[in-house]
Amino acid sequence: MSAVVTNEPAEQMHTAKRSAALASVGAALVITLLKLLTGILTGSLGMLSEAAHSGIDLIAAAITLFSVNVSDRPADEDHNYGHGKIESLSAFAETVLMLGSCVWILAEAIKRIVSRDHLVLKPSIWPFLVLFLSIAVDYTRSRNLHKVALAHSSEALEADAIHFGTDMWSSFAVLIGLCATFAGQHWHLPQLELADPVAAIIVSAIILRVSWQLARRTIDTLLDATPAETRAQMRRDLIRDLKAIDGVISVDRVRTRRSGANYFADLTLGMPRNVTFQRSEQITKAATESVQRQLPGADVVVHSVPTATIAESVHDRIRAVAAQSNLAIHDVSVQQFDGALHVEQHLEVDETLPLRSAHAMVTQLEAEIRREVPRITTILTHIESEPATIEQPSSLDRDRQLEMRLRRVARTFPEILDIHEVLVTKTSDRIQVNCHCTLPDDLPMAKVHDVITALEGAFRLEAPEVARLLIHPEPATDNRR
Repeated sequence: MSAVVTNEPAEQMHTAKRSAALASVGAALVITLLKLLTGILTGSLGMLSEAAHSGIDLIAAAITLFSVNVSDRPADEDHNYGHGKIESLSAFAETVLMLGSCVWILAEAIKRIVSRDHLVLKPSIWPFLVLFLSIAVDYTRSRNLHKVALAHSSEALEADAIHFGTDMWSSFAVLIGLCATFAGQHWHLPQLELADPVAAIIVSAIILRVSWQLARRTIDTLLDATPAETRAQMRRDLIRDLKAIDGVISVDRVRTRRSGANYFADLTLGMPRNVTFQRSEQITKAATESVQRQLPGADVVVHSVPTATIAESVHDRIRAVAAQSNLAIHDVSVQQFDGALHVEQHLEVDETLPLRSAHAMVTQLEAEIRREVPRITTILTHIESEPATIEQPSSLDRDRQLEMRLRRVARTFPEILDIHEVLVTKTSDRIQVNCHCTLPDDLPMAKVHDVITALEGAFRLEAPEVARLLIHPEPATDNRR
């Protein structure tokens, strides 16, 4: 993916988040000043508690604005997983501030109720106007923040949206408290004069509830708890989709975490132990795409565990044991006599390796094979030295001669269009020739087999020193030659 494609959406996302946070700061500043002035003029603890609450909102909105500016920075050498957790830290700081305001409001409300101090309020229409304005502003910015947070997976903006959404209910509580207090003063009902501090206590209870919700979410994120959205059903869906991938034997572990808007997933998958490196990469890619369908844009790390399968043949299990020891074996043959298995195999070793070391290597390999397949009773291993020297000119000349003879024989078959990629190999005293053979596209496979078999026989007569000729047939339209 090009830099232009990735940077443009990132810039748009950052601009949208920053604009929402900036608008929230402006709204919080205006509402806080209005509530504070109204509370001072009327002497209402409910209004002062609302002013304190809005002051906390202002600080929280400012922290959110700062965190949004920082969280979208790309990963660097000091922060390999990006700066997304600054949003969680911002939400946690907001929680601490909200808890502090709860303590102050509760203490002041209880003091007024016990001492009956400052219960008489100055009648005014301003508290009602300010509260209605506050409710309208909180409703508007809560919806806007929630929309932007949902679109860009911003934890800080979502915290603000929840916070400001509950502000509407706390404003309603203060509004009711003011109405009850003024009514008590007008009709001389002492019980209703307690409505204002009681409303302040209700506001503090709302703040406490929101603080608890935010604290749980932010602490979970900071402690790398599994995101709520990847638990239960989504986790089951992830495991189900991973198990459905061809080549995945088991899903041993799925770990997910979130940092800002980004998800990180660590998978441990059981794969066939005889799978090739290229096939392993294909399975890993499929697993990554499966996770990203559930968690878009997730950074996925896949750890593969070589696993034995029920479908493995004896030959597969023997080769798997050799691969575990990083040994190269070939021409493995298995025979069965009286219910027991007898194995013959060829092992390639470095030509400079002493016999004692080579024999110890074979003994260890055979013991591991017997542990893997207990039915094997005898193993005969032919030790072959792998040439470590550079091929000499005489050998190269011999290879060219064999290639020329092969091409000459191939020309006697009208169906054969081309012989290419001829490779001559020699192990011990055995010469093997490999080649690619071009044939017509529409030639039936039965005829292809006949032509190849005839070419092998004719070449063996022409070059009896060659022990084996391996031919790979290709259609004429193949463009990989």
